[in-house]
Amino acid sequence: MDEKDTVGAVEIGGRTRLCGLIGNPVEHTLSPMIHNTLAAACGCDIAYLPFLVEKEGLGAAVKGAYALNVLGLNVTVPYKMAVIPYLVSADKLAADVESVNTLVRTEGGYRGYNTDMSGLYRAMQEDKVEIKDRDVVILGAGGVGRAIAFLCAQKGAERVTILNRSVDKACSVAEEVKEKTGYQAIHARTIAEAGSLDGRDYLAIQATSVGLFPDSEKAAVEDSAFYEKVGTGYDLIYRPAETKFMRLVKENGKEAYNGLKMLLYQGVEAFELWNDVAVSKETADRIYQRMEQELSGK
Repeated sequence: MDEKDTVGAVEIGGRTRLCGLIGNPVEHTLSPMIHNTLAAACGCDIAYLPFLVEKEGLGAAVKGAYALNVLGLNVTVPYKMAVIPYLVSADKLAADVESVNTLVRTEGGYRGYNTDMSGLYRAMQEDKVEIKDRDVVILGAGGVGRAIAFLCAQKGAERVTILNRSVDKACSVAEEVKEKTGYQAIHARTIAEAGSLDGRDYLAIQATSVGLFPDSEKAAVEDSAFYEKVGTGYDLIYRPAETKFMRLVKENGKEAYNGLKMLLYQGVEAFELWNDVAVSKETADRIYQRMEQELSGK
């Protein structure tokens, strides 16, 4: 057998650098397809693999990856917060939201980044959806909703309202954003109050797991009065491709988007950090089309 093997169109040799994903589970991830296709398109000599890591082995996995000269890692559930103690540093957004999904090799260890949020923002820019000066409503105050609240503060939203089943949790996120960023136009309400919010033309960002396959006939908010006020809907779920939340937004004649482009761009942002390259829009578009094909089973 030849000394070289291939991963997709990536030729593996003695100079190939390894990148990967750590999490549990990892079996259904699209990340290897994204990164190995990017590597081939950009001429970067890397190969990307998923690694199933048990909870008790997280620290050893990060330390071992560094010892093995692994160039970089993505981190998925349930380790985006748990991985932080094993890093030498983190960028400001990742530190503020206490969520890391990308590790970049530096002197002495890995530095943590949150490309979920920069990827979401880049996806929104591609879809011509602006945060600045918008009245934003975030559905959910979990880890993703919390991170989006920080992003909205950072990008100059006119007002942010966090809706959550537990208003105490939403209040906690709002107060943390105020304390860490100085942004004050952020409020918390229960999700049951969605239909009675004042204002119109919201950018509504759906950051809960409600509507995720196979429960695709559910939405975190069912009240039609809420959807009459939504100007743009953005659901971070990408499977199914059209959630009930998206359908309810579209039924009122407004645009709605899923989270597939966010998934693409969080990977693109990580790839750019590892390889010090800029991925072209044409390359990103080709990979996005392939992701859509993968999810549709074609």
